[in-house]
Amino acid sequence: MEDAKRLGIKACFFSDSFAAYRLDALEQVGGFPERAIVGEDVIVAAKLLRAGWKIAYVADACVYHSHDLTPLQEMRRYFDIGVFHARESWILREFGKPEGEGLRFLRSELRYLWQHAPWRIPESFLRAALKYFGYRLGRAERWLPLGLKRWLSLQKHFWDREAEELRARKRGDRARGE
Repeated sequence: MEDAKRLGIKACFFSDSFAAYRLDALEQVGGFPERAIVGEDVIVAAKLLRAGWKIAYVADACVYHSHDLTPLQEMRRYFDIGVFHARESWILREFGKPEGEGLRFLRSELRYLWQHAPWRIPESFLRAALKYFGYRLGRAERWLPLGLKRWLSLQKHFWDREAEELRARKRGDRARGE
């Protein structure tokens, strides 16, 4: 947790696409959550840090992992990240908000594109705007209708399950005469 002050939200950043966990540590914090739209790896990492465990980023470990998303898919991915941050707000309170990370990334990307692919700069601005829009909508998801959330999301199954749980609660309320 000592790195949380210095690194902010990056202290609990974790990529489960290439990760190893100590079983006893994972079990101590309750394992992976059953109901997370995305970010189950970050939830576990934050809980591990909170419980006094350490996590490590090993720069010389190699894996190829990418998301080849269209701009609309990228907006949907960031909607899901916004939902994750809204529903797991304790992580932002304890580790800090990602404010400014998107802008830092955009600046870095623009510097690279200026030198290597300047014709892609307009696309970079479009993607950045869509990611920001998606993220902000995700953070406000509690005020959006379920059908719109499902359309905005890459994780359709998450919202299908949420809809089924809502229907089950309504059936239960009717059965009790409420």
